[in-house]
Amino acid sequence: MVNVIDRETTLCISLAARPSNHGVRFHNWLYAELGLNFVYKAISPSNIEQAVAGIRGLNIRGAGVSMPFKAAVIPLIDELHPSAERLQSVNTIVNTDGHLVGLNTDYIAVSELLRHHAVAPSLNVAVRGSGGMASAVVAALADYGMSGTVVARNTDTGSALAQQYDWKFSQDVPEDANMLVNVTPLGMFGPDQDVQAFSNAQISRASCVFDVVAYPVRTPLIIAAERLEVPVIHGGEVIALQAAEQFAVYTGVRPTDAQVIAAEEYAQQ
Repeated sequence: MVNVIDRETTLCISLAARPSNHGVRFHNWLYAELGLNFVYKAISPSNIEQAVAGIRGLNIRGAGVSMPFKAAVIPLIDELHPSAERLQSVNTIVNTDGHLVGLNTDYIAVSELLRHHAVAPSLNVAVRGSGGMASAVVAALADYGMSGTVVARNTDTGSALAQQYDWKFSQDVPEDANMLVNVTPLGMFGPDQDVQAFSNAQISRASCVFDVVAYPVRTPLIIAAERLEVPVIHGGEVIALQAAEQFAVYTGVRPTDAQVIAAEEYAQQ
C-alpha cells in the first residue's frame, strides 16, 4: 500500500534527536489502510524553536515529540492538555488553525493499559528508572491509585520523582514489591540488551511485570517473567497505544484494535 501525495495531502511529523522509522511506518501504514490523504515524516531538528514555528507556518497538522525536546516545546506552544500539564512533558503537538496543543500520549497509553490488564491498584510497585518516561509511568500509576517506590541510581532525579508523587525512593528493589516496572534502557537493543532489569527472585514474588522497552518487545525481563508464569505488560503495547492515540488526534479517526496490531507488526519489521 502506497499513499499518493498531492497538494491536498496533510503533513504530520516527528521531532527527535535520533529519529526512528517506527512512527513513519506505523502512521503511513494506517493512512494507506484507511484511505486518508496524510503523510508522516520523521525529522531531526537543528533548532527546536524554528521547528515549532514551522509547524504553525507550514500548517503541519501534528508532531510527535521525543527527547530532548519534550520540555523545550512547552513555552513554544499555546495550550497543554491535562496529560501534559500533569507531567510538564509533551510528546505530541496538535495544530488546529495555528493553535498548538501539547499532549502526553505516553501517560494516556500507560493509564489505558493498567485498565485493560485489570491491574489491582493495591499492588505495591517498584519502578526502576527516573527519566522522562518514568515520570509519565509513575504519574499514570499514581493517578490509577497505586503507590510504591522509585528505584534509581541517580539520587537527585529519583528522589525528586518519588517526592512529587508521595512515593518512596530507594536504590534497591524493596522485597515487598509485587509489581515490577522497568523504565530504563536495560534490555533495549544496544550495550544493555542482555541485561535483565529485575532478578528472577524479584520476578517470582511479583503479580505483574511491566517493561516499557519496545525494541525488542521480548526483553530478558519479559522472557524471564513468562518463564516464571508472571503476567506481563510489554513495551510494544505502550508504543502501539500511544501512537494510536496520536493517530486519532491528528486524523479524527480511531483505528480498530486489529488495525493497530497490524500497523505495529509492520512498524516492527
